[in-house]
Amino acid sequence: MLWPMLALALAFCGIAVLTVLSVRVHTEVRRLARQVSDSSQRITRAAEDLERASAPLGSTVDALRRQ
Repeated sequence: MLWPMLALALAFCGIAVLTVLSVRVHTEVRRLARQVSDSSQRITRAAEDLERASAPLGSTVDALRRQ
């Protein structure tokens, strides 16, 4: 009777450990997804700023080519 009880206790402990680890992984995945989203928004804003900044330069280059 000792061995089945020991096996049951070890199985319960194993499932408990797996549960705790899966919660931690889920938390880290959500944090990573939030950081990726923030980085994507920053990159989009930077690309828009670069496009706005390069528009006057493009017209200046066109004017120089025409001369």
